[in-house]
Amino acid sequence: MNELRCSCGQQNPHGTILCGGCGKPLEEQSKKQSMLNMRYEGAARRSQTYSKTFIDKIWNFFSSVKVGVWIIILLLVASSLGTIFPQEMYIPPTVNPSEYYHDEYGFLGQLYYELGFHNLYDSWWYLLLMAALTISLIIASVDRFFPLYRSLKNQRVKKHINFMRKQRLVSETPDKGSSDNEELVKFLKSKKYKVRTDGDAILAEKGRFSRWGPYVNHIGLIIFLIGGMLRFFPGMFVDHNLWLREGDIEVIPGTNGEYYLENEQFLVELYDEEDEVFQEAIQRSGGAVVKTYESSVTLYKREENSLVGSVPELQEIESYQIRVNDPFKFDGFALYQVNYKLNELNKMMFTLENGETDETIGEFTVDLFNPDDMYQLSNNYTVALKDYFPDYYLKDDVPSTKSPIPDNPAFIFEVNSPNQNRNEVSFLTIGQNFDPTDENIYTIKLAGLDMKNVTGLTVRKDYTLPILFVGGFIFMIGLVQGSYWTHRRIWISQEEDKVILAAHTNKNWFGIRREIDEVTDRFGLKEVVDRDEETPKGEEL
Repeated sequence: MNELRCSCGQQNPHGTILCGGCGKPLEEQSKKQSMLNMRYEGAARRSQTYSKTFIDKIWNFFSSVKVGVWIIILLLVASSLGTIFPQEMYIPPTVNPSEYYHDEYGFLGQLYYELGFHNLYDSWWYLLLMAALTISLIIASVDRFFPLYRSLKNQRVKKHINFMRKQRLVSETPDKGSSDNEELVKFLKSKKYKVRTDGDAILAEKGRFSRWGPYVNHIGLIIFLIGGMLRFFPGMFVDHNLWLREGDIEVIPGTNGEYYLENEQFLVELYDEEDEVFQEAIQRSGGAVVKTYESSVTLYKREENSLVGSVPELQEIESYQIRVNDPFKFDGFALYQVNYKLNELNKMMFTLENGETDETIGEFTVDLFNPDDMYQLSNNYTVALKDYFPDYYLKDDVPSTKSPIPDNPAFIFEVNSPNQNRNEVSFLTIGQNFDPTDENIYTIKLAGLDMKNVTGLTVRKDYTLPILFVGGFIFMIGLVQGSYWTHRRIWISQEEDKVILAAHTNKNWFGIRREIDEVTDRFGLKEVVDRDEETPKGEEL
């Protein structure tokens, strides 16, 4: 596009409001204003200059502050929706989410699940909002930073008289008096100003770095948001639960089948009930108070030559005792002790008896986590497991299970006897044996229980944490940088028979006004006029 040439000879990009050299207003609207808008030094911004191509329209859309604010509002609303009910990661891992939300919270819970709010922070549209905010921050920062940086870097000492007269703080002194520029420069330097001169013109400036505070904020936020989005990428963030029974070896979730863990033993230590120090706590809890609990585990690594789908060949790596606040760390992962379950049902032993003769025909054992379909007894008796409900309950008068954990197991057995032509069906729960036909000869009775302790571990790996920390740290630097310092500039120039003094700051006008009053009093200059106080309410600046 055509560049704008100022009377001082400066070539300015199209869309420039104030000449980048002398500061002369180039647009009619700026010429009519009583005070200049100094937010971006009047520099041309891409979003306000180009609007022809599709790329221009995308750039202009995301560079808008209003668009960025609306994206933030949408993110806040979405994030608040995710706190109405617990996220799926916080509900019991053994329950069906669709049933849990309906059973616990009714219709609203079911709607919450159907809309996908139960896993909101991992949803594609939430990630899209975060990406949109990141793009908005990048484009808005680039659109504003580089024009402002070039304007401040290349600013001249001597400014156009209209630039100075349209500043907020202005002083015009008819006679310079006996003031000396060298003394004035020395005084301004004592106030920590960086002073440049051009003939009789003086530019005193300090605190320019504070202008970059908002952009440093943006850099920190961008890094923080990128760290948050990286949690969606495989291998960057892992947060899973692992329930492991004593004696069992299970693959560690999130390791892609590379690592396995064996729970050798789980121990719980209780406070001594006779200890007077803990008597009050024990009585208040109504029972024993846990002092600590720990898991003795062994870590294994899958051999590289193990075939997928076959029984893995494991190499022992390390043994460790995982305690509360003492995690087991390996290869970027950390295993935290967070929960436990004592005396979980593992196996149930049954006997098959003849109800008429009280004769015991045989025994069989059901593995509650991996039950067989058929159990062979002596003398050609067989017991078939027709159905199994680990956590039995009635749903609409139909047997069902709440979870795969055997907290309340129920069985439907079919007994096949060589002495009968028909098979007998029995329905068993803990403590009850139902005969649907009331004609069964054979009875299945509970003979014993095998129980195991279960440890609850959390598997975590977070490579995004350093990124989030760096982003937050940079954000705080920008916050301090932009909040506790101000960018102040004072222009002093001899125009005809007058000495014109003008000043501008991005905030804290009271502070710069106090410094200027020292200058005017010390060097015999006329007191500055605050143009903002003279502007009628409602006048557009």
